Amino acid sequence: MQDDPDLEREAVRESLLESEAAEAGAPPPREPVWARVRRSWTVRAGGTVLAILVAIALAAPVLGTVDPSYFDPGIRDLLPGTASEFTDIEGNTATRTFWMGTDSFGRDIYSRVLYGTRVSLVVGVAVAVVALALGIVAGLAAGYIRWLDGPLMRLMDGVMAIPGILIAIALVALWKASLLTVVVAIAIPEIPRVTRLVRSLVLSIREEPYVEAAVSLGTPTAKIMFGHILPNTVAPLVVQGTYIAASAIVIEAILSFLGVGLPTDIPTWGNIMAEGRVQFNDYPHNVFFPGIFLALTVLAVNILGDGLRDTLDPRMAKRL
Repeated sequence: MQDDPDLEREAVRESLLESEAAEAGAPPPREPVWARVRRSWTVRAGGTVLAILVAIALAAPVLGTVDPSYFDPGIRDLLPGTASEFTDIEGNTATRTFWMGTDSFGRDIYSRVLYGTRVSLVVGVAVAVVALALGIVAGLAAGYIRWLDGPLMRLMDGVMAIPGILIAIALVALWKASLLTVVVAIAIPEIPRVTRLVRSLVLSIREEPYVEAAVSLGTPTAKIMFGHILPNTVAPLVVQGTYIAASAIVIEAILSFLGVGLPTDIPTWGNIMAEGRVQFNDYPHNVFFPGIFLALTVLAVNILGDGLRDTLDPRMAKRL
């Protein structure tokens, strides 16, 4: 079978262009995004710690020694590593080692901290998803539909003028304390930040030739916004989502610590620290262990976000 002369000429042409580019000192082909992400040590470090925490959250019923809400007054205020007889909810008595000690109600802090990982990760992911979803819609509308820009951004400026923690406290106080209430209360102050980010990206993207071509062809506005503009905002939004998740985890712990977050019967890191602060001088482990888990989780999410920013941003990627 003879070779196609047109294909041969095209191959020779591409070879000549590559040679000319190399002689002119043109930069080498850009490294794929996934390769840069895998090569980033910050992404690997943050992702590894976060993956371990997710595994702990999923395996909490297996890793936990007892029911996190069950208490035994006979084993109150045990120090970490103490072995003692424990009567479970079914009335069975056995000797258990309480790796993180017990609180003033006789509850196993180790089990409560493991189950608290579930709550914190769910809150972080849920707040990020809600804030991104609503912020993307508002940002696309403000950036592309000109007459909506003014009213929407003034509304967002008004929300940003109030400290986020105060908005969250007010909303939780108005509604019944629950996981949904906490997620909504934390997500609302984050929406303006996402909106402003998306709007700034849309203002520059809408001037691109491919967007102008889609407009001239009569493409529906919704298809232009979600089909042509939105895909080009994914990278910065992924990074913003990690920062929102880390902030949400901290705010949830603050609300629980102040007593206006999730009910006290739900094991969260904030609730555990709030219950242990009264006896902190005598039994600091009540605050120390949930605080360590909180710090590690927020640090891992922030490190992951920094790594994604460095690899997804073309200007930062040149330094890698």
